Amino acid sequence: MDFFDFHHHRKNILHGIYNIDPGMTPPDRSYSIGIHPRDIALDSIEAQFSWLQSNISENCLAIGECGLDSIVAVPQKIQEQVFSRQILISNEIRKPLIIHCVRKFYEVISLTKKAEQAVIIHGFNKKQRIAEDLLKNNFYLSFGKAVLYHLSLQDIVRNAPLDKIFLETDNECFNIQELYSKVSALKGISVERLNEQILENLDTIKNG
Repeated sequence: MDFFDFHHHRKNILHGIYNIDPGMTPPDRSYSIGIHPRDIALDSIEAQFSWLQSNISENCLAIGECGLDSIVAVPQKIQEQVFSRQILISNEIRKPLIIHCVRKFYEVISLTKKAEQAVIIHGFNKKQRIAEDLLKNNFYLSFGKAVLYHLSLQDIVRNAPLDKIFLETDNECFNIQELYSKVSALKGISVERLNEQILENLDTIKNG
């Protein structure tokens, strides 16, 4: 059985969404493309947007990862401007948004009020209250390796609606089947049923 890896950075994973790095040429399989807040080049933002928009092909499944990060050196205002432009691109080309967020969840919720496509927080590993607020605002949550050992995160996964989750490896080197096995146990369903639901969720965000 192939397990869909919602967000990854490894070229050898064929069943999932490959997040391409700045300046890369898109691969001939499913990928996402965006300007990560840490990669914003203050002296060449227009060139970055030119690269982004000229490399959107039929294999592009999402815009991202993009979003807000309180740790990186790029000024918050610039991050918000770059993120907002990517939201508009998402709306224009009707592709969902894969969002990177570090300690700026409520700002992200506010900015994505303008989003017309699905919004997915990747690598979610925060508190239950934040998860609830994101879900209330119609976000999807994509979970990664931390679910294998993080007990409070396991509770969040257990309680999250099945039709609002994805699973990913991100930049971690492990077999995503482990994650599917863990989440299926937390949910009390078979791995096959979980895999089927993830693919249904993917169809929903692609066609929404």
